Amino acid sequence: MFPKKIEIVAGVDEVGRGPLAGPVVCAAVVLDSNDPCLGKYRDSKKLSAKKRLFFYHHLRQHASAYALAYLSAADIDRLNILQATLQCMKMAVEALAITPDHVLIDGNRLPTLTMPATAIVGGDDTEPSIAAASIVAKVVRDRLMGMADVKYRGYGFAQHKGYGTKQHMEALRTLGASPYHRFSFAPVKRVASGIEVGLSNIVTAIHSIQ
Repeated sequence: MFPKKIEIVAGVDEVGRGPLAGPVVCAAVVLDSNDPCLGKYRDSKKLSAKKRLFFYHHLRQHASAYALAYLSAADIDRLNILQATLQCMKMAVEALAITPDHVLIDGNRLPTLTMPATAIVGGDDTEPSIAAASIVAKVVRDRLMGMADVKYRGYGFAQHKGYGTKQHMEALRTLGASPYHRFSFAPVKRVASGIEVGLSNIVTAIHSIQ
């Protein structure tokens, strides 16, 4: 009797759907069944930066396979964020050195793949391979935003990672949008059109004569 084939499962997750700037980053991870941290992976948002970094380096050493893909802000503007995310996930799966038998994807939408796939809402907190993918994608995207912070100074990308915080919105109004911003997103679109910048200048002028 032949032994039952062990199914190769890849977990996939994205980071960066909501920010006003920067890329969407996707990771696909195939875990090793002998990984000593197998039961410890959690949604990257629920881990400290130190813990995420530890797991990231651990996965680079111990995962059976992992791959990354990203699409830029310009790609997101061209495709829209949903289609960019689905394409990014597909790219990450196709970049794996091991072809999985099944893919588990965080969320409720599936990219077009050549193998069976299952979408799991909240999967980054219930499926170890998806949690591992969320960790890898988060660490890599944070690093990309840190690099953007050096290139486009004044926006605070290293702190808020492109999300629409008060600091970020104030920088947008003062500096305008950078090439790293998503111009199809409403807050950036308003600034790029000059509406919010104009209002900000009016407010500044009023304060200066009071």
